[in-house]
Amino acid sequence: MDRFVSMQAFTRVVDFGSFARAAESLDLPKATLTRLIQNLESHLGVKLLHRTTRRISVTSEGAAYYERCVRILSDVDEAEQSLTMQNQTPKGTLRVDTIGGLARLVLVPHLHEFITRYPDLKVELTINTKPIDLLKEGVDVVIRVGDTVDDTMVARRIGELRLAFYASPIYLKQHGTPSTPDELREHRAINYISTRTGREMPWILTRGDERHELLLPSAISTNDPEVYIGCALEGHGIAVISRLMAQPYLESGRLVEIMADWQEEEMPISAMYPQNRNLSAKVRVFVDWAAELFARDPELQRQGGPLRPIAPIAPIGPIAPIAAGARPGAPAAVAAVPAPA
Repeated sequence: MDRFVSMQAFTRVVDFGSFARAAESLDLPKATLTRLIQNLESHLGVKLLHRTTRRISVTSEGAAYYERCVRILSDVDEAEQSLTMQNQTPKGTLRVDTIGGLARLVLVPHLHEFITRYPDLKVELTINTKPIDLLKEGVDVVIRVGDTVDDTMVARRIGELRLAFYASPIYLKQHGTPSTPDELREHRAINYISTRTGREMPWILTRGDERHELLLPSAISTNDPEVYIGCALEGHGIAVISRLMAQPYLESGRLVEIMADWQEEEMPISAMYPQNRNLSAKVRVFVDWAAELFARDPELQRQGGPLRPIAPIAPIGPIAPIAAGARPGAPAAVAAVPAPA
């Protein structure tokens, strides 16, 4: 029995929660992978997995063995990569997951640069508006907006998203233009529903040392960023939108910035990958390229200074699509933006 291969097989089954997907990731027949696990359990004299027709779960002995296997496999990978990284050419399929707005407005217009630079890589770009489990989904790297709060992930800060207050000319003609928080309280908002709590998210307005938290009345609230911006364009209320996403509509005259001397706090943009997987050449070059790309756009960098260091990460579970732990006052329609008319 090849114990190294068996350890790889076991950790993949735990990561994916599926024999079929684990076998596919290792390019092995499912029957071969099943035998590897059976032989490993027989060799160790313990049961590592509980298997039913519907689900796979890890035994207490299996969980302890998994942690040791991950460290051993990681050490082996690191030793090999330390010798080969300098001359390694990134190749294969790179699976990237992000949110719609960043994909459409930042990544896609420049992907030809990355593909030209690394012609042996194929990029699979997926868009998610719900939390995902990177290991089970087989994703190599994600780009997310909001504070990183998953301790299974390594996060690199690559940008900041700046937010502002916007309304359509239709709405402002009917209801007037607020200029202070007190005036804003007399208006309608389009409220964003948190995908984590199911509740409407208040706004936090700051100006110098002043700070106000507001939850305005709304005729419409939504948890979909594309619908959120669509409602703003149709005059249903005032919205908090990232400057990056709002720019095309400012230029076309379909949105107007208001409350310009008040702002929402900037939201970090991070590239993240699983902590228990070494930084492969393909992930490394993509993260470096993404950081370079985001640095070109002043709307994606911190106003008035360099990026802040990444705060300590606290565990909560799968990565959320927009702000997996963002402060309550950050509705920020950032995920999907319809093309301006």
